[in-house]
Amino acid sequence: MTSAGRPSALTHIQSLPSWLAGRVAARGRSLVADAIAGEGLKLPHHAVLATVSEYGPLAQADVVRRLGFDAKDVVLLLNDLEEAGLAVREPDPRDRRKNAVTVTPKGVRTLERCAESAERANAVLLAPLSAAESEQLVALLTRVYEA
Repeated sequence: MTSAGRPSALTHIQSLPSWLAGRVAARGRSLVADAIAGEGLKLPHHAVLATVSEYGPLAQADVVRRLGFDAKDVVLLLNDLEEAGLAVREPDPRDRRKNAVTVTPKGVRTLERCAESAERANAVLLAPLSAAESEQLVALLTRVYEA
């Protein structure tokens, strides 16, 4: 507390919902990143693979638009995914000038394992809460996110 009875500037900042949400998000990302690292993936690889799985076959430019990633980064991520046998790029049948990306069966299995790993990581993140509190937190975060 300051002499005027107000919290210090740092205490004030650290009590803001935006600060707390950011810190919790950083911890959550770290836990998930560590969990999927066993699959040889980083978070951006996982995001690209999940996007292609959900919407593919998908043009590389569409991956860029859906994720908001830099186009050069997506090319590098796709190179890694293709090298690992998780995705393939083939000429897009709708426009032969473009490549369409598809997830391989190995990529689908990897995504399933990543989903399980992410669930376990999030269980660790929410371990201080009861099941009801975890559900309530997710519901509240969803409301704020969707607003």
